[in-house]
Amino acid sequence: MKRVFVTRKIPDEGLDLLREKCEVKVWEEEVPPPKDVLLEEVEQVDGLLCLLTDPIDSEVLEAAQKLKVVSTYAVGYDNIDLQKARELGIVVTNTPGVLTEATADLAFALLLAAARSIVSADQYTRAGRWKSWGPRLFLGQDVFGKTLGIIGAGRIGSAVARRARGFDMEILYFNRSPKPELEKELEARRVELDEILQDSDFISVHTPLTPETEKLIGPREFSLMKKTAVLVNTARGPVVDQKALAEALEKGEIFAAGLDVFEEEPIYEDDPLLQNPRVVVAPHIGSATFSTRNRMARMAALDLIAVLEGKKPDNPVN
Repeated sequence: MKRVFVTRKIPDEGLDLLREKCEVKVWEEEVPPPKDVLLEEVEQVDGLLCLLTDPIDSEVLEAAQKLKVVSTYAVGYDNIDLQKARELGIVVTNTPGVLTEATADLAFALLLAAARSIVSADQYTRAGRWKSWGPRLFLGQDVFGKTLGIIGAGRIGSAVARRARGFDMEILYFNRSPKPELEKELEARRVELDEILQDSDFISVHTPLTPETEKLIGPREFSLMKKTAVLVNTARGPVVDQKALAEALEKGEIFAAGLDVFEEEPIYEDDPLLQNPRVVVAPHIGSATFSTRNRMARMAALDLIAVLEGKKPDNPVN
């Protein structure tokens, strides 16, 4: 029987599928397995099911003596050395599409919460500080009829744009290639990044993390934004320069931010972003719905099993 190591306890829908076909060992801790544990476990397994928090680098892949497949329980795979996997003949798969709508929901929830200071207002009310209705209490930004700039108009970015149309928002997007279907359906306009930054009331980041997109949004970019702008990031933390974001908020260069991802995860407790009431944060929960996480588990398990059975997986990335 083929042996599989799973780096975290994923939903049973995926684990049950794996256990029907393979000998499965699961890392039961809440935090990722340490590097030495990962190196030890991959030595004798045929399949590895990992999370985006697991660094599957060249050292890990070279330590694997008979590994055939790495199935990542995520859309992104920047934590995996694809070139080394290709050299070693190891198939890498991911879980695209399945988490599009859940992540788009969260992105728009962060947008609304940051625009209207929902979290601060909630804390204020729970703390017993609300004494009376006030004409200047928790003033926020209008969303309806404003301009939304999408950076990265892939599946999730496009899904966020569709939600924005319900708020009668004008849609701008920055993408390597045109999206004719988005332009036709939503009257979206493809523009350069600087125009997105200068003209958008809300900016939502959905680009993958690559060497070209790392710290794509930094000090210069924040200086171009409206003082009333709200930045939302549900893509990858390093796409936004976190220190520059904190400084932009402190200086009033932008109004607020909604973040589900960070340069380092978990975010450090003393990070200035956590002290700023204009920032709404979430612990990387874009796909965290029951149905989405179950479908991700099933997809990751089925692709892993397919490779081990000599079949073509549905979602190869290399």
